[in-house]
Amino acid sequence: MRTRPLRAVLSALGIAIGIAAVVAVIGIPASSAQSLRDKMSKLGTNLLMAEPGQTFFGDNASLPDTAVPMARRIGPVTGASATGAVSAKVRRSDVVPTSDTLGLSVQAAHPDLLDVLRGKVRTGKFVSDGKTVVLGSTAASRLGVERLGVQVWIDGQWFTVVGILEPMPLSPEVERSVLVSWDTAREAFGFDGHPSTVYVRTDEDAVEDVRGVLGATLNPANTNEVRVSRPSEALEAARIAESSYSGLFLGLGAVALLVGGVGVANTMVISVLERRREIGLRRALGATRRQVRGQFLAESVLLSGLGGLVGVLAGIAVTAGYSVSQRWPAVIPLPALLGGVGAAMLVGMVAGVYPAVRAARLSPTEALA
Repeated sequence: MRTRPLRAVLSALGIAIGIAAVVAVIGIPASSAQSLRDKMSKLGTNLLMAEPGQTFFGDNASLPDTAVPMARRIGPVTGASATGAVSAKVRRSDVVPTSDTLGLSVQAAHPDLLDVLRGKVRTGKFVSDGKTVVLGSTAASRLGVERLGVQVWIDGQWFTVVGILEPMPLSPEVERSVLVSWDTAREAFGFDGHPSTVYVRTDEDAVEDVRGVLGATLNPANTNEVRVSRPSEALEAARIAESSYSGLFLGLGAVALLVGGVGVANTMVISVLERRREIGLRRALGATRRQVRGQFLAESVLLSGLGGLVGVLAGIAVTAGYSVSQRWPAVIPLPALLGGVGAAMLVGMVAGVYPAVRAARLSPTEALA
């Protein structure tokens, strides 16, 4: 390894790439999962969301305007608020085509919405009466609004931005919304006052009980026309989807590790061919077959082990870098680190068996010929 460092480095590189891929594929999902757990502990899993479903005839249903006060009458409910879909389109200015809505919606909101969602205003204030709006984080990004006082064009009227919200993972629909007060929506757009989404915060130990009665409470006359969901379950589903991709990349890392093992085996076979005289000389001086076999096997394991160590360090760097870019806590499971080095040495041992046996079978006279 010292006399041919370039070849040793290139041989170990395949092992390093495989181990780095395996460590990163384990570490990045672990960091994502920890970030999700942190968000869930901060936002809570006790939020329920009720939306209108469809009528028996397939038409769009609606929630009664008494839905929010009815939800507050449920014993374990600690807070309830709502948003209402407004039939209006928002644009950055009056010269932007009407069809270019950027996937944003205009929503009427109650002042206590952020308390129920545990959201925060990044800058400015929340909704108030008058021709003012508050932008969700995604809405602000798509409209290109970074400061307060900017005006946006909503159905032929200018509205002034007075607030921009922080991201809310449990309520992505709010992130994509331009929010106005309930009274402003009535006056400016003829909003009928029926909520399109009701948010309910409950006691932690009564979530399922409240979920079971929420539809009947909000719309007693048409219980089946209410869809009740738990936003935290959507985050869990997204996490499961991510795990399937992690399994795919883990398989690719294993393939890279296998290719690296073949490279090490190839290097050791060539080494045996090049060092026939050395092997013959050692045998002539009294080295046993076992000692020759152990020499080449040790070289193979050492070569792979160094590659595994470099791969682990590279995997840590990739995981930490990606986690920082996503604002996640960097989590690297210890079994992944120990397993990475162990797997590399195991691959090196398997890859070195045939070259070591081949070297040990050479007789002194054959090797020195």
